[in-house]
Amino acid sequence: MPSTAREVRLAARPNGWPTEDNFEIATVTPGQPGPGQLLVRNLAMSVDPAMRGQMNDRHTYVAPFRIGEPLTGAAIGEVAVSAAEGFAVGDLVVHTLGWREYALLDGTAARRVDPELAGPNAFLGVLGAPGLTAYAGLFEIAGLTDNDVVFVSGAAGAVGSLAGQLAKLHGARKVIGSAGSDEKVRHITEDLGFDAAFNYKKGPVGEQLAELAGEGIDVYFDNVGGDHLEAAIHTMNDFGRIAMCGAISQYNEAEAQPGPRGMFQMVSKRLTARGFIVLDHFDQYPRFLEHVGPWVRDGRIHYEETVLSGIEKGPEAFLGMMRGENTGKMLVDLR
Repeated sequence: MPSTAREVRLAARPNGWPTEDNFEIATVTPGQPGPGQLLVRNLAMSVDPAMRGQMNDRHTYVAPFRIGEPLTGAAIGEVAVSAAEGFAVGDLVVHTLGWREYALLDGTAARRVDPELAGPNAFLGVLGAPGLTAYAGLFEIAGLTDNDVVFVSGAAGAVGSLAGQLAKLHGARKVIGSAGSDEKVRHITEDLGFDAAFNYKKGPVGEQLAELAGEGIDVYFDNVGGDHLEAAIHTMNDFGRIAMCGAISQYNEAEAQPGPRGMFQMVSKRLTARGFIVLDHFDQYPRFLEHVGPWVRDGRIHYEETVLSGIEKGPEAFLGMMRGENTGKMLVDLR
């Protein structure tokens, strides 16, 4: 075990779009576990849009990051030292003390995973919180049926890519996605099996969605908010359902943005919109893993990862993800 290790800290709170100056890399001495604790050598860490909200000095559903302290986020690693019952050196575990090369944590905060099911990185993406988010949003929040027309925004990302595939595998009548480049549109339709997709940078979202969804849409899985949410409301059929997962189009706005126009259609069409946070749905994880795990193992579910190597690449990975430079899950490899 090394005598020193590195971690990524919040150096200053961003105002609007973050920059490299909002982060700093620090060198620390890894601690030794006390009774019930583990020292984990992190192998990979997750880079997630929700982290942007934690950079603000405002408590939402999670506490904000503190200046001068390491960021947190999902990570997968190997147990290096164990003083916790039920964990052995070499066990593969998922936890939330990413953004550091070594993590000291209580055994109760770690979840052991099965390396036979998939590679380690998958437990941060398709078989991790992003996968569970897609699963819960489609089935528990939106109540997907096999006759639905489904629209997924941010469809090339970690959550959206799985949401669309799950909808197809469960018999949705049609699945439409949006993304920010022609290559991602190709990926969504040819690799992921969506029925149609559009590049939201090439024209008004409302017009492009209406052209692809002449029959209207029944379910909208919202990762973007803004003009995508407005377009979905205008295109939805009566009694449509909206699973409100995120609004990445607005995360870096310094001022609050106006809501979508045409909100009376929520009344006239009798629409349902419900926001949700994956933290409230982890009781579904065993069922999700039992349901989706075999499809990942046999290749029926396709997933992509965008991986940068080295903890010093953490800030670059985060900024790139916020600009939409990733396809699938954005990760930083720490090996």
